[in-house]
Amino acid sequence: MAFNHLPAGVHDALVPLSVTPVTHSVPMAENHRSDRSPTGPVSRVDPGAVLGRLASGPSRASRITHTEHVPPRAGRHAVWPDRIRAEVIAAVQRAGIQHPWAHQARAAEHALDGESVVVATGTASGKSLAYLVPVLSSLLDGSEAPNGRGATTLYLSPTKALAADQCRSVKELSHPLGNSVRPAVYDGDTPFEEREWIRQYANYVLTNPDMLHRGILPSHPRWSSFLKALKYVVIDECHTYRGVFGSHVAQVMRRLRRLCARYGSSPVFLLASATAAEPAVAARRLTGLPVVEIADDASPRGELVFALWEPPLTDLQGEKGAPVRRTATAETADLLTDLAVQGIRSVAFVRSRRGAELISVIAQERLAEVDRSLAGRVAAYRGGYLPEERRALEQALHSGELLGLSATTALELGIDVSGLDAVLISGYPGTRASLWQQAGRAGRSGQGALAVLVARDDPLDTYLVHHPEALFDRPVESTVLDPDNPYVLAPHLCAAAAEIPLTEEDLTLFGPEAEGLLPQLEAARLLRRRTKAWHWTRRERAADLTDIRGEGGRPVQVVEAGTGRLLGTVDAGSAHTSVHEGAVHLHQGRTYLVRSLDLEDSVALVEQASPSYSTVARDTTAISVLETETEIPWGDGRLCYGSVEVTNQVVSFLRRRLITGEVLGEQKLDLPPRTLRTRAVWWTVTEDQLDEARINPEILGGALHAAEHASIGLLPLFATCDRWDIGGVSIPLHPDTLLPTVFVYDGHPGGAGFAERAFHTARAWLTATREAIASCECEAGCPSCIQSPKCGNGNDPLHKRGAVRLLSVLLRGAAEGEGESPAGATDGEEEGPPGAAEGEGEAPLGADSAADGESARA
Repeated sequence: MAFNHLPAGVHDALVPLSVTPVTHSVPMAENHRSDRSPTGPVSRVDPGAVLGRLASGPSRASRITHTEHVPPRAGRHAVWPDRIRAEVIAAVQRAGIQHPWAHQARAAEHALDGESVVVATGTASGKSLAYLVPVLSSLLDGSEAPNGRGATTLYLSPTKALAADQCRSVKELSHPLGNSVRPAVYDGDTPFEEREWIRQYANYVLTNPDMLHRGILPSHPRWSSFLKALKYVVIDECHTYRGVFGSHVAQVMRRLRRLCARYGSSPVFLLASATAAEPAVAARRLTGLPVVEIADDASPRGELVFALWEPPLTDLQGEKGAPVRRTATAETADLLTDLAVQGIRSVAFVRSRRGAELISVIAQERLAEVDRSLAGRVAAYRGGYLPEERRALEQALHSGELLGLSATTALELGIDVSGLDAVLISGYPGTRASLWQQAGRAGRSGQGALAVLVARDDPLDTYLVHHPEALFDRPVESTVLDPDNPYVLAPHLCAAAAEIPLTEEDLTLFGPEAEGLLPQLEAARLLRRRTKAWHWTRRERAADLTDIRGEGGRPVQVVEAGTGRLLGTVDAGSAHTSVHEGAVHLHQGRTYLVRSLDLEDSVALVEQASPSYSTVARDTTAISVLETETEIPWGDGRLCYGSVEVTNQVVSFLRRRLITGEVLGEQKLDLPPRTLRTRAVWWTVTEDQLDEARINPEILGGALHAAEHASIGLLPLFATCDRWDIGGVSIPLHPDTLLPTVFVYDGHPGGAGFAERAFHTARAWLTATREAIASCECEAGCPSCIQSPKCGNGNDPLHKRGAVRLLSVLLRGAAEGEGESPAGATDGEEEGPPGAAEGEGEAPLGADSAADGESARA
C-alpha cells in the first residue's frame, strides 16, 4: 500500500523569537565563485545558538535525541595544469577564485590527459569548477577551428532545474571569453524556434538523460556536427543514477558512445558525485569505461551542527489504539516558521509533493499570525509545476525574496541556493549520501550551518534518531545499478537499432546479456535481421518503448474542470493512488477534489474545494514465485532469492480528518489491477521453528505481518533503495512454498538489485529489524516499530512479541556471513494487503514515487 503520511496532532504553540541580524560584508571565498547575494545585508549566524532557540519552547529540548558537531576544515590549494588556456584562468580569477583546491587541479589534469574521471567530494567543494576549467579551455581551442566549433561538450543533469542553474553559472564564468563559449539548455522547455540554433551553433549543450534518450539520440543526423566534435560528456550528480533509473541511463550512455564512434569522436566522461562508496565502480557501470576516482576533498568547510529531532507523542490513538507521534510534516512546518521569524534563510526538504505543499501552507498560516508580510516569504517547490512556476521560485530563492522553501528533492541537487543558514530534513531521505547532500545546501559561504533531521513515525526513522552511529559513523553507500537487467536492456537495443542498425560488433558495448535478447526481440517482431545487422521494424519510435525513470507511461495531466486550465502532471505510476476519483489534490497551496480519472486519455479532472479531510488510497497485493534462483538453509527454514509476479490493485481510499488523522470513512474504487514481474527475497519458517518461537496458529499471521512491516522499514539501511522501490507480502501458508513466508520485492520490472542486496545482507538486515521491534517502548506495536500507515489490511493482524520471538529463532539458524554491514539506504515504501486476512502486501506500484522528487521529463 502506498500513500503519504498525513499530519496528525495539534501544532505546538509558536515561540516568536526576536533576533537582530549581525550585518557585515562576507569576504568572498578564495576558491569559490562570488555567491549570489540575497537582498539586504547578510547575517552571520551561530548554528548552535539557532538550534538553542528552536529547542527553547515547551517540551522542545527533549525532542533532540542527538547533536553532532562537524568541525570546520581548512582547505588545500594547488595550481591549475599549465595546459589550461590563460584566458580561462583569468576568467576564473576574475570570478574571485585565485587558486584551485587540490582535487580540482587533479581532476583537470586527468581530463586533459583524456582520462574519464569522477570527482566524489562534499557539497560546495567546487566539483563544477573541476570539470568546467578543462571544458572551457577545450571549447576555447575549438573556437579557433575553421567552423568555429572544433570541440563541443554535452552536460547531463538529472533535473531541468539543475541544468538551468548550471547554464547561468557557465554564462557568468565564461562571459570574458566572448562568443567562444556558447552554452544553451536543450530540454522539453526549450522553445522550438531555439532548437535549430542550438543544434548548429551551441558548443556547450545542457540537457537531461530523458531528452538525450527521446530527443537527441533518435535525431542524431540533425546533431551530426555536434556529435562529431564531442570532446567531453559531463555527468553531474551522478550518484542519483541508481536503481532502475541508473540502469536505463547506463544504456543511454552506451547508445551515445556508439553514435559518437560512428561520427568519429570518443568523448571523455567527467562525472561529479556526492561522496559515495566506490564511486569509480559506479561510474564505470554507468559509462562502461574505466574511470579515475578523485575522492580526497581538499576544500574548506564551516562548522555544521546536525541535530536529530524526534516529534513528541500525542494524546491521540492510531489504529488498534497504538500511540501516535506528531507528524514530521507538522513538526517541520513549525520549525520552518520559527526559522523564518528569526530571519534565518532555510530550506525544508520533504519526500513527497503533498508534504511539500502542506508544510508550505501550514508555515504560511502560522507566519500570517505573527506578521502578515512574512507569509509570502515562504513557498513550496516540487516536480509537476509548470516551467514558468519553477523558474519564478528559483529566482525568488536566489534573490532572497523567499526566506523559506518547502521543497522535494528537486532542490537537493547542485542548484546554487547560496546564503542558506539552515536545512530541515523532514524524514530520512533514504540514503546517507542524500542526507549529507541535503545538509550541505546550507552554509555555502563557508560560515556555520544548521541541519535538523526530523524523524517520521516509522521504523527506520525511529531507529536512526536513536542510533546516531548509523548515520555519523558509517560511510555513505555504494550506488546500485544493473545495466544488464533484461527489462532495461531490451528496449535500448531496439532504440539503438532504430538509430543505426545493430551489428555483432556492437553487442560487446551493450553487455553480456545483449546477444541472448536478440532472438526474443526478433520473435516479438521488434527487430529483424538482414544480412549482418538487426533493424527496427515498427513505424512508431523505438525510444518510446521505455520510460527511463520507470514511471509506467505518459504522465497524467491534472486539468481544472471548469476552466480547462492545466495545473500540472502526475506520474502514471502514482496516478491510481494520488488522483483517483474522490482524491484530494494539492497544488501551490490550493486544494482540489478529483472529479474523474481517465486512464485511457491520461487526464484527471479536478475542481477547487476546501474539504476538511485528506485522502489516502489502499490496495491489495498478491505474489507468486516464478523461479527460485538461489536458496540457503536458515535452520530448518530457507532464505531464497528469485523471480516473482506481483499483482496489485487499488481498491479503496480513506478520508482522514486533517488535524487529528481520524478516519472519517472508506470508499470503494474500481481501478484495474497491475501486474509486475520482478525479483524478490523471501524467507520461510517450519512448524518446528514456530514451536520453538511459541507461535501458535492464532498469532502466526500477526507475527509474520509485524516482521514484514519492520523489515521493509529497515531495508533502506542496507540497500540503496527508495520507499517506492520496494514492497512486500507476508502469508501464513503460501501456495508456492507451502510454508509461512515473508516476501520483499523490487517494485520495478525485472528487478533493481535491492532484493538481491537484501539477500546478501539478510543476517544484518533482519538482526536490525528484530532490534528495532524489541527496543520500541510501546506495548503492542506502533508506527515506530511494526505499524504502517500504508497497510491495506489496516494493520490487522499484528503481533509484536510474536515477531521478536520468530525473528530470534530464524536468526539463530542464519548462515554465518549472510549479512554484512549496511551498504546503503533510502526509505522503502510499505504495505498493501494480500487478499487474505493475514496476507499482507506492500505495494510500491501505486506509491508516490517520482512524485516525491523532481521528475525531469524531457
